[in-house]
Amino acid sequence: MKKIFLLCVSLFTAGLVFSQPATHTQPAAHTLLWKITGNGLKKPSYLFGTMHVLCEDDAMLSERFKNVIAECDEVYFEINLVDINGIINSLKYMRMNDSRKLSDLLNDSDYLKVKKYFTTHGSKLPFGMLERLKPLLISSLIEEDNMNCKATDGMEFVIMKEARVHDKKINGFETAEFQAGLFDSIPYEKQARELIESIDSLDQHKKNTDSLVAVYKRQDLDKIDEMSRKEDPGMDGYMDLLLYDRNRKWVKALGSLLSAKSLIVAVGAAHLPGDLGLISLLKKSGYKVEPLKN
Repeated sequence: MKKIFLLCVSLFTAGLVFSQPATHTQPAAHTLLWKITGNGLKKPSYLFGTMHVLCEDDAMLSERFKNVIAECDEVYFEINLVDINGIINSLKYMRMNDSRKLSDLLNDSDYLKVKKYFTTHGSKLPFGMLERLKPLLISSLIEEDNMNCKATDGMEFVIMKEARVHDKKINGFETAEFQAGLFDSIPYEKQARELIESIDSLDQHKKNTDSLVAVYKRQDLDKIDEMSRKEDPGMDGYMDLLLYDRNRKWVKALGSLLSAKSLIVAVGAAHLPGDLGLISLLKKSGYKVEPLKN
């Protein structure tokens, strides 16, 4: 579990990697920006693949994408990032159920290993609060540390800033509470093992993160798809939970949204490629989805 949250779940900054058979019908173009037309639409809408955490200098918008933002009516993210109250209220769902703590999941040696890591590297939260979080969320802080920079940003926040310049409405498909609750379906014990593995393999994980950033900057959706399915055979059963079910729900919602206004749909890049990705599902629903140079 090392990368997919960087490209899939916008509330968190950890990463997962899965193993799942590829089902491509044809290679995707090297771009993150796609135009949606046809199926009776009066105005085009747009699909964009984000990376939820990047080095600040890498979180940039092309002039073409800025023009698209200026022309659209509304921006849809995975969650509504301007709903601060909703995000704050979701914090209680980031904790493990039944008042469990990390010390309940790990032996003494591994528990001290985690505590030492955050004592050495620092943390945005006191460890007493941190150890009550779902372990994958603790891992997310390590993934952010793996970024080769002092300051980080996310593509969603850069898009949101640009949208506000043009007074565009911001919305979201899901609530922060829903995203926080996704991880209750993944056994906490498995999450804790992944946390320890992340600490034990810091150098390798940093290389993996660097590789993912390079692929994202190349806008190579096929490689993103490959990296999102690659590493952990034990996690393939959670692909529907984290990617495919959500894609299907979003496309269903877009059936009415796209006919009403011109949207930018900016979601984690892992949601776009593959036979069960948004590009394919939108095409199967009758839309024309074509790449734009970005």
